[in-house]
Amino acid sequence: MTDRPRVLVKEKIAESGVDLLREHFDVEVGVDWEDTELSERIGEFDAIVIRSATKLTAELIEKGERLQVIGRAGAGVDNVDVEAATKRGIVVANAPDSNSMAAAEHTLALLMGLARNVPQAHSSLTGGKWERSKFGGVEVEGKTLGILGFGRIGRLVAARAKGFEMDVIAYDPFVGAELYRDLGVEKAESSADIYAKADFVTIHLPKTAETANWLNDDAFGAMKDGVRVINVARGELLDHDALVRALDSGKVGGAALDVFPEEPMTEHPLFGRPNVVVTPHLGASTAEAQDRAGVQTAEQIVAALTGGLVSNAVNIPRLGPEDMEAAGPFLPLCEKLGALAVALGDAGSIDRIEVGYEGNLAERDTRLLTIAVLNGVLKGHTEEPVNFVNATTLAEERGITVAERREPESVSFNELVTISVGDVELAGTGFGPHNLPHLVSVYGQSFNVEMADHFAFFRYRDQPGLIGKVGQMFGEHGVNIASAAVGAQERAKDAVMVVTTDGPVPDALIAEIAALDGFHSGRAVNL
Repeated sequence: MTDRPRVLVKEKIAESGVDLLREHFDVEVGVDWEDTELSERIGEFDAIVIRSATKLTAELIEKGERLQVIGRAGAGVDNVDVEAATKRGIVVANAPDSNSMAAAEHTLALLMGLARNVPQAHSSLTGGKWERSKFGGVEVEGKTLGILGFGRIGRLVAARAKGFEMDVIAYDPFVGAELYRDLGVEKAESSADIYAKADFVTIHLPKTAETANWLNDDAFGAMKDGVRVINVARGELLDHDALVRALDSGKVGGAALDVFPEEPMTEHPLFGRPNVVVTPHLGASTAEAQDRAGVQTAEQIVAALTGGLVSNAVNIPRLGPEDMEAAGPFLPLCEKLGALAVALGDAGSIDRIEVGYEGNLAERDTRLLTIAVLNGVLKGHTEEPVNFVNATTLAEERGITVAERREPESVSFNELVTISVGDVELAGTGFGPHNLPHLVSVYGQSFNVEMADHFAFFRYRDQPGLIGKVGQMFGEHGVNIASAAVGAQERAKDAVMVVTTDGPVPDALIAEIAALDGFHSGRAVNL
């Protein structure tokens, strides 16, 4: 019986990855196992490697009595109960950038195929027809490529498009302005800027509730006549029925799609159109990408089981016991402060984030707290899932400067965390024996309200009667106020009201209140 750790490779990865694992551990390949066998034998292994087919539920993880690390050979970890693994102290690591190059190259392949009608011409010729005059295309040199989402893949696409001497414009408020300049790419202030200028539009946004159907009837209507659209990111980003309408009207001149809302998809009104190119989710399907994913995952497992640095862990790295005890309760506060700062700011590039620690926290290791702020700022705004390991790298890649400020003394609190993002500054602290997160300052005004999932913020002229109007109108709209607080400096003309609610506050209600005499602005935020 060997003392070497045992690793189960449950799904097929590159042989080079398996070979790397075998150099260090006893490896069993179980790609043909039934689910029952995995359930019965997972307790024998110190690590497991999976792709997307294996679902590691809390129940399965609980049976993995020896498990120290779970390796996901790919970007997403939706098929792993990360919370259950974290509670057990199991490292969950993935290979987040293994397919970036493959996806970028496939985007350019579809762009060129669409521009020159390559798939259609191939099908015609192999079908026995010589239709040279039918498939004349367009050159891409001098054309404008609009990129929605300027993360790792978007930037790789831009660099390659520049090689074709295309003009490139990109939209992503979560990328610093300097990075656009360094890459020679025009920075769009909104997606509308893309639509007004682009001859080709490619989308590389993350999939969130806000980005679903980003390319819809309104978006297509705002684009240039004859625009060509490419999606190698996520099927849910594009309203396919709206695309059919845009193609029928001639507004969109062509489309190339690699991903779909439901997969596999073999029938759709888009299929078979002469100006539509489709591929069956091939964005990551290169030998190199598969090789890279396997090797990167194997490297993470070797690091985890031999005491090295697990650079792609998706769960929280540990601090010293004393620092963890002091900082741990403030992690939820910091993440919510980061998300609030972004939600309250105006759209535009985020170039700098400043985090201030006052009081007892200033004497502690606050790395995790700053990363928690970055998680809140970036979550839902990047192609890659943001976590406590990659948040700093993602910020650096986007040209975002992160600075910390420390003050050993705090005027009003034992501990205070302040966040500055652009023109927005806000602060929070913990109250009670469990340090429940509270928001204590925003828009330069002080108050005290417990953090919640649903907020409404109003800036208004400090005069009698306006607070009552807000309560009345919330009631008329059937929105229940859970708590409210007001901040107004002495002799100041303006005040801030913060309201928390049981559910999302309708935009129509916010607009109605903000339009009242005496109110300057209103904003609803859902965390």
